[in-house]
Amino acid sequence: MSAEFREDAATVDPEEVARFERIAKTWWDPKGPMRTLHKFNPVRLSYIRDHVAAHFARDPRDGAPLSGLTLLDVGCGGGLLTEPLARLGAQATGLDPAPTNVEVARLHAERSGVAVRYAQETVEAVVARGERFDVVISMEVVEHVPDPAAFIGACAQAVAPGGLLFMATLNRTLKAWGLAIVGAEYVLGWLPKGTHEWEKFVTPEELEGAMRAGGLEVGEVTGVTYNPLRDAWGLSRDTAVNYMAVAERP
Repeated sequence: MSAEFREDAATVDPEEVARFERIAKTWWDPKGPMRTLHKFNPVRLSYIRDHVAAHFARDPRDGAPLSGLTLLDVGCGGGLLTEPLARLGAQATGLDPAPTNVEVARLHAERSGVAVRYAQETVEAVVARGERFDVVISMEVVEHVPDPAAFIGACAQAVAPGGLLFMATLNRTLKAWGLAIVGAEYVLGWLPKGTHEWEKFVTPEELEGAMRAGGLEVGEVTGVTYNPLRDAWGLSRDTAVNYMAVAERP
C-alpha cells in the first residue's frame, strides 16, 4: 500500500461515495433529493463571489468578477456550485470521487455551454502534481470524510499564495442534531435518511484550527440559517447548525 493511497484514504469514505453515487443523477432536479442544496446555493454563491471580489479588488456587480482566477471545487458533486462560479468567469476545476457525479456534472456543463474541467480524483493527487489555485472551495464535504483534519490540510495545500479557501459544514451541537438530522432527514424529508452522521460534524474551532495548521489565516466564520416564513436561507451570526468559513494563504 503506497503512502499516496493512505493519504487519499484518509479523506475519502467509500461508503459515502457509494451513497452519493446512488442519487447522483438527481443533482440538477430542484425538486429531488438535492432540493435543499438548490435553495441553499444562492447564499453560497453570493458569499464566495463577494469575498473573492473584495479580496482581489473586483466589482461583484461585474458580469464576470472571477475572470482570470483559477478555482478548485473539492467534492463538487454534480457541479451545482462549480458551474455558476465558472459562469462568473473562474477557470474552474471540479473534483469528486464518485464517477457518476463527475459524469453528471460534465454533461450538464457541456449542455449549458459552460467551460469546466471535472475529474474523478482527490485533492491530494492535485496537490502532489504541484497545482495551486487562487480560490479553493469545499462546501458541505468535510462532514463526510474519515479524517477531517487531513482533508482540510490537503485543501489548504491547494491554495496559492494570496489565495482563498472557502469551506462550509455543520457544527457538532445538539441543535444541529435536532435540525439537520432529526428535522431535515426524518421529519421534513429534505434530505435522504442517513445523509449525515452527527459524530462527523465539525465545530468552528476544529475547522479554524485545521486551517491555521495548514498555514492559512482565518478571515471570517459566518452562520447560515433557514427562514421558514420566507422559505429561504440567509447569512446569520448563528453558527450552531450550518456555517461557512473563509481563510487566506498569506
